[in-house]
Amino acid sequence: MTNDERPVLVVTNLDDPTADTVIAELHDRGVPVVRFDSGDFPATLSCSAAIGETDSWRGRLQTPSRRAELGSVRSMYYRRPSGFTFPHLDRQDERFAVAQARYGLGGILTSLPGCLYVNHPHRIGDAEYKPAGLAAAAAAGCVLTPTLITNVPDDARAFIKKHGPAIFKPISVPLYLVDAKAQTVPVTEVTGDEIDEAVTGTMHLFQKRVGKAADVRVTVIGEQTFAVRIDSGLLDWRTDYGTHTYTPVTAPPAVERAMRAYLRHFGLVFGAFDFALTDSGEWIFIECNPSGQWAWLEPPTGLPMAAALSDLLEGGLHGQ
Repeated sequence: MTNDERPVLVVTNLDDPTADTVIAELHDRGVPVVRFDSGDFPATLSCSAAIGETDSWRGRLQTPSRRAELGSVRSMYYRRPSGFTFPHLDRQDERFAVAQARYGLGGILTSLPGCLYVNHPHRIGDAEYKPAGLAAAAAAGCVLTPTLITNVPDDARAFIKKHGPAIFKPISVPLYLVDAKAQTVPVTEVTGDEIDEAVTGTMHLFQKRVGKAADVRVTVIGEQTFAVRIDSGLLDWRTDYGTHTYTPVTAPPAVERAMRAYLRHFGLVFGAFDFALTDSGEWIFIECNPSGQWAWLEPPTGLPMAAALSDLLEGGLHGQ
């Protein structure tokens, strides 16, 4: 149990098993938690904050069952909240209301005094740009596979001819629904013959396919690193979790240093890194998700990731 009454804010959507795991751990420790989805504003979420007589925001955030004083938040676990919506307004008024909510409530939540952010929403936004992530990884010392981002069909064909076999993958994955169900857009192998003028319609990412023996997911939580080898035999292991076997491994020192440099570059304290592991033992950087999933790896491996994240949130800035 803790005598510290400062709450931890957990900002995410209603259906988030990863956040549920952390909240349960914090509750077991007696740490106050206020969970909400910013998309609940203004229906079931309200906020009032003032500045001027003090040097930082003071006020409160209220849900139907919880209240948080903005000046006493110890940490925030910012996961995957839904967007602001005002369906009762016409389109023009809705655009105006969304902007006020984003820059008003959103601006307050990103400038809380003495709050440890895991991660700060602005830093998440920066790190979600895949081209920026690849550049930061290369600068940090990670090994990358040749990559092209283009909307020029001839350039895509030339890249595939030079580096094939090649793959195509989304640069960003917004909510994609098929028959009202969220879908993962898989990584797919692509040939030069498949490139047509449709490529001109938007940006596309092509990479040289890595001859991999396995994949590795590395979850960095504060000062702790949890690396898991994923053996699936699949080009994209996310397409069938039933094929996986999981083995805890240790990241090579050079990879560990590179990941730390990457996180410092973006100002992150959490990152879910993906690597392709070659037959020769080389770790090829794929990407880092600043809001990535990790909870499904804990039961089969026994790695104490929920405890590590709870330690980070419970300690706040004083624990850094």
